[in-house]
Amino acid sequence: MKLSHFHFELPENLLAEYPAENRDESKLMVVHRETGKIEHKMFKDLIDYFDEGDVMVLNNTKVFPARLYGNKEKTGARIEVFLLRELNEEQRLWDVLVDPARKIRIGNKLYFGDDEDLVAEVIDNTTSRGRTLRFLYDGSYIDFRRKLRALGETPLPKYIKRTVEPEDEQRYQTIYAKHEGAVAAPTAGLHFSKHLLKRLEIKGVDFAELTLHVGLGTFNPVEVEDLSKHKMDSEELIIDEKATEIVNNAKNKKRRICAVGTTAMRGLESAVSSNHMLNTFDGWTNKFVFPPYEFSIANAMVTNFHLPKSTLMMMVSAFMGHDLMKKSYKEAILEQYKFYSYGDAMLII
Repeated sequence: MKLSHFHFELPENLLAEYPAENRDESKLMVVHRETGKIEHKMFKDLIDYFDEGDVMVLNNTKVFPARLYGNKEKTGARIEVFLLRELNEEQRLWDVLVDPARKIRIGNKLYFGDDEDLVAEVIDNTTSRGRTLRFLYDGSYIDFRRKLRALGETPLPKYIKRTVEPEDEQRYQTIYAKHEGAVAAPTAGLHFSKHLLKRLEIKGVDFAELTLHVGLGTFNPVEVEDLSKHKMDSEELIIDEKATEIVNNAKNKKRRICAVGTTAMRGLESAVSSNHMLNTFDGWTNKFVFPPYEFSIANAMVTNFHLPKSTLMMMVSAFMGHDLMKKSYKEAILEQYKFYSYGDAMLII
């Protein structure tokens, strides 16, 4: 498969600027892999496709308010700083992206907040937009993190052009988010409401949780025509014993195992044993799934509708078959499904 196989024209009006009013009332396209049948439902109808003993694998990462705005010393120029990952807790070192990058050089200082009591010094260039910052702050580490959280805003993806609103803090987060560390939401999970999770639980569906801290690499454009030459960014992944037990038990019983989102799927495929069972995992993964690919764990998947030429779209193609994916996306455009992070969902079974 080549990069050009993943291009399609998306009408601008189908890019979701806001989520559905109620989480579980977004549209749901159900695609049957074996027959190619496509159904149009609402997300809360998802429950009709699962039975007692089936498993849903959720990514319980939590998005932190990663986008800050500071002012450059002397010039006062406004600079966007996007926190990517903490490198050293003690020294308060962070990997960040800055915009506009050409103005930010090693040795520059940036001031944050009305009182400017949080200062950062640029100590390294990592990529064209990447920098390493050392934050200078007099308080304790807990106070420092509190300050970052207070100054930061919800990191909505750049393709959502509007300004961040107070509701985004809650809506750009799954209701089962637990472990802070993601700079982008695992968006397939945004459709689950407390009510729907409870109904699934009552029906006897099991839940296995893993933690994959989504990085901005998720949105990195693929710039090589030969997909085998694309390198994924590494993301932190934790799968504990409880999750492996639930998943492997369901696999042995030939139950439906559904990965909720490409990040959950990527997590599962990063921790497969030689006999195609799930292993525990605590480390980093740079797994890139693209066609052709044989999946070992999940046999169902919930996902959103993705950007053309994105790695997410490539994984979906590998899971459902490229022709069926093209047919589904064509139908999604025809039926006015909303695309991207706040958009509608697809269940592939």
